[in-house]
Amino acid sequence: MNCVEKTFCQSFNWGEFNQTMGDKVYRFGIFDNERLIAVAQTIKIKAKRGTFLFVPHGPVILSGDNKEIVKTLLDYLKELGIKEKASFIRFSPVFTLNEENVKMFKELGFRNAPIHMHPELTWELNLIPTEEELLKGMRKTTRYLVKQAEKNPDVEIVKSMDEKDLSEFERVYLETAGRHSFTPFPPKYLKRELDAFKNDNEIVIFSGKYKGETVSSAMIVYWSKRAFYHQGASSSKYAKIPVSYLLQWEAIKEAKKRGCEIYNFWGVIPESEKNHPWAGLSLFKKGFGGNEKQYVKTQDYILSPIYWLTYIFEELRKRKRHL
Repeated sequence: MNCVEKTFCQSFNWGEFNQTMGDKVYRFGIFDNERLIAVAQTIKIKAKRGTFLFVPHGPVILSGDNKEIVKTLLDYLKELGIKEKASFIRFSPVFTLNEENVKMFKELGFRNAPIHMHPELTWELNLIPTEEELLKGMRKTTRYLVKQAEKNPDVEIVKSMDEKDLSEFERVYLETAGRHSFTPFPPKYLKRELDAFKNDNEIVIFSGKYKGETVSSAMIVYWSKRAFYHQGASSSKYAKIPVSYLLQWEAIKEAKKRGCEIYNFWGVIPESEKNHPWAGLSLFKKGFGGNEKQYVKTQDYILSPIYWLTYIFEELRKRKRHL
């Protein structure tokens, strides 16, 4: 798709992944006189907290008026939502956070969602510069640690799409979840994500090893000239060995080889939130250089009073996780 703002959440394979997880997936195109101007992959989510239609990082707009396109899509989804017994419609838009876009959603009847489902604040690195220029653009400490890891004969970065490396990722991932007190995705989720993208060579597991032991791992999605650091994990063992820094640098170089123009580090938190559980991870990501990108907050359109049960559930969960 030749458009400025997009993530793999609107890719065909992400839809296929959601179908394997038991969700119903719809793919819509919006046309102007037979010319495609926007697409919107939409997922029906049926969870304990409620049933809703979800547009992940969409709609993706090729051309045309944002408000008209969102209204056209919303009008269609309202009918579909009632038919599917959904209590609300949720958009996780990739529209820049500004007064005009906030006003647009408000005028269309949306309200801010209690939680986000995909990042609203991301960190992106422009990959057009040379590798030498990218190194120069890193924070001094980050560049030093990358160079130190490159010189260390006991550090190795392995690339694969093999399930045995996914098992190693899961092991380190569970340790990371315990250390940072977040709920990890189950093994089934990770395996099906890998399966959905690997046949099109759109995903790579990077395993960072020290003396043959995996101590850092990441799942990187490569799609539509963009790379996404979607899943990551690191062990506290050998924490002083900068394996994770070299792993990221190798993932960035792989993105350049594939012709990617953007490396998306996925979610970060504002610098003001220094006590946030992800503050350290955000600092790590930003060390590689790049720019912050902030989207309009996740938006809900209410179809039924049942929505408020979901709202209360999500608000309580957010507070429990200190997010």
